[in-house]
Amino acid sequence: MYKKLSVVALTGALAFSGLNLGTTEAAKPENAGNGNGNNGKVENVIYMIPDGFSADYAANYRTYKGEKAIWEEHLKGMFTTYSANSDTTDSAAAGTAMATGIKTNNGVIGLDAEGNKIETILEAAEKNDKSTGLVATSTISHATPAAFAAHVDSRNKEAEISRQLVDSDVDVMLGGGKSNFLPKSEGGHQEERHLIKEAEEKGFEFVETRDELANVSDLNVEDGDKLLGLFAGGSLAPELQRGDTEEPSLADMTEAAIDVLEEDKDGFFLVVEGSQIDWAGHDNDAAWAMSDVAAFEKAVEKAMDFAKKDGKTLVVVAGDHDTGGMTTGGSKVSVLQNVTATGDTMASKLNSDRSNVREVVKSHTGLTLSESDVNYIKEAKDASYAINTIVSNHASIGWTSTNHTAADIPLYVYGPQSQKFVGFHDNTDLPKLIAETMKLK
Repeated sequence: MYKKLSVVALTGALAFSGLNLGTTEAAKPENAGNGNGNNGKVENVIYMIPDGFSADYAANYRTYKGEKAIWEEHLKGMFTTYSANSDTTDSAAAGTAMATGIKTNNGVIGLDAEGNKIETILEAAEKNDKSTGLVATSTISHATPAAFAAHVDSRNKEAEISRQLVDSDVDVMLGGGKSNFLPKSEGGHQEERHLIKEAEEKGFEFVETRDELANVSDLNVEDGDKLLGLFAGGSLAPELQRGDTEEPSLADMTEAAIDVLEEDKDGFFLVVEGSQIDWAGHDNDAAWAMSDVAAFEKAVEKAMDFAKKDGKTLVVVAGDHDTGGMTTGGSKVSVLQNVTATGDTMASKLNSDRSNVREVVKSHTGLTLSESDVNYIKEAKDASYAINTIVSNHASIGWTSTNHTAADIPLYVYGPQSQKFVGFHDNTDLPKLIAETMKLK
């Protein structure tokens, strides 16, 4: 049922299409000595996962930005994403495959399809004396980050996942989900344990605002120092609206995590997830999707800047699956640059009879709606979805689903031994290739 295409065939196809597979990039004079594409030692890996991102998102983002994204020069291939029990994966099964190299059923974290606990590449890195970190714009106990350090039969068990994270050896955890770390007596979801206090007793410095993260005192993981940042009770704000909060950006969290982890002379393994690209895809919210891709790119820039200076760091950028089946919209995608709120937020500002549709949408998008646009939103059962549909139409973007799809995903890699990733893969190949470059036992 599931068959891989020929690596040779895909490599040739990519080369024929003019896409850069990375082998020529390393040979450019400006890359001499920077560790990109050579066979040098890999001490650190930064595994960056834009949840829900696919080639169509990449194409639309290029137009949205007005130039190539930082990862485009480092395209190495593509990979399949099916889970053990479905052609279309969810984030739990995809995260587990990307963390362990083993397929599992949708909804399952860190267990194989028979329910057996399986080691993740993050745990293998820890066994090899490397420091580790998890960064996400979702709750830190959400499916993708959880798949690297927890083992449960359901992704919905976030309270249990949070307990496992605190009991694990992860050195840096930054994201949302404070309520999952607090006891019910303080408005949280833990029956008895106060996981934040427990973390502090284990050597974690705890922060919960952008300013606190920026002012973290010098931490040394080799001395047992750790960092826990929980910046919201639930998930963090969409990038479109983060400015109204005290939350750090994904780039801020990535930079802080690297600053702490790089103190380990044995190296580090860091996972960074741009979680809400996926959520925007589920809502068919094109502006939210593009703005969160932009936030993710800034985090990738932080990672690649460090990798270029360090020379022994591999940066792997790979989405876990496609969400929404977005179509490419051409030059009109640029209208999304003017959008300042998600469809959900705009819908929340409509009055009871939705007579202010035109004003609300214009104030947050700059778009002048036609009468048919206004009536469509007024009469819709779901005002948020209707607004997103209209905004997408103005950007000439279509959607084929509000769920995940089985589309193949592009793979971008920068750093030493990046040429090993050239070709057509399955998501289970990625941790195996990373382990090979790191020489993990």
